[in-house]
Amino acid sequence: MFIDELTVNIWAGDGGNGIVSWRHEKGIDHAGPGGGDGGKGGDVYLKGVHDIGRLSEHKFIKDFKAENGGLGLGDCMHGKSGADITIELPIGSVVTNTKTGEFVEVLNTEPIFFLKGGWGGFGNNHFKSSKNIRPRESTPGKPGQGGEFFIELKLVVDLGLVGFPNAGKSSLLNSLTRAKAKIGNYEFTTLSPNLGDLYGFIIADIPGLIEGAGEGKGLGHKFLRHITRTKMLLHCISCEHENPKEIYNILREELKKYDPTLLNKTEAILLTKTDLIDGDKLQSYIKLFKKSHDNVFSLSILDDNSIKTLGDQLVKVLRNL
Repeated sequence: MFIDELTVNIWAGDGGNGIVSWRHEKGIDHAGPGGGDGGKGGDVYLKGVHDIGRLSEHKFIKDFKAENGGLGLGDCMHGKSGADITIELPIGSVVTNTKTGEFVEVLNTEPIFFLKGGWGGFGNNHFKSSKNIRPRESTPGKPGQGGEFFIELKLVVDLGLVGFPNAGKSSLLNSLTRAKAKIGNYEFTTLSPNLGDLYGFIIADIPGLIEGAGEGKGLGHKFLRHITRTKMLLHCISCEHENPKEIYNILREELKKYDPTLLNKTEAILLTKTDLIDGDKLQSYIKLFKKSHDNVFSLSILDDNSIKTLGDQLVKVLRNL
């Protein structure tokens, strides 16, 4: 099952406590304070991976915690430092502290320092001075940083396929990239994003829009969140609609309701299911969209040549972005 949001507890390790101890040297009792400081708690790192299903592996894990630092040791020795942990998340994940609202975005595979482990407490040797030669105090370790975090995946892709259900997006993705997206002649066949690779460019077929999606209807925000980081949008409009321009306007309106900045993304138009209309009608549709868009394509999934042509055209456009 595809998971694109989780709420979990993440904590860095606590620092170990300092101890009260005395040095013992041959022939000398209580030679002086020997209590060492506690070890530092482990830190937490985040690391992006090229696997949009990685959150599914964390579905039943509610708590992540780095190792605590060890107690201070005798003979003024520090306790052992706690081991760090690295949490792997899909590239595009946003990790938000539910209490403070602060967030971190995971946008590449470089490890990100996330939470700091607590410092170890002081042993009694730390408090030794000319006026306090036999200190009996020590301090506990500091707690590590942490709390409750909401993890949300927002895909990072080159080309996002947008359109109403049954516009042919999944079939297109499968044909262009040999992906294995589920297809069917009913709404919301795609219930989670599907990805494919077109000569190094990542294409996402994301759940279909309906009117009101910007207000949460249908799959609503589950779809739209994944559009925010897409470099280019390809509006897939089926030729079975009598007024394709109206369909395009509805799609744009839903994007605007969710986030007006989406309207600034590079766009292209793809007229799908061209086998359902005659050539003159198709040319009139293309001419209509050419008035407002530089890149207008057409496709019948039943025509292998049109699929290859579209793939070449898309690669050329994406390279120029």
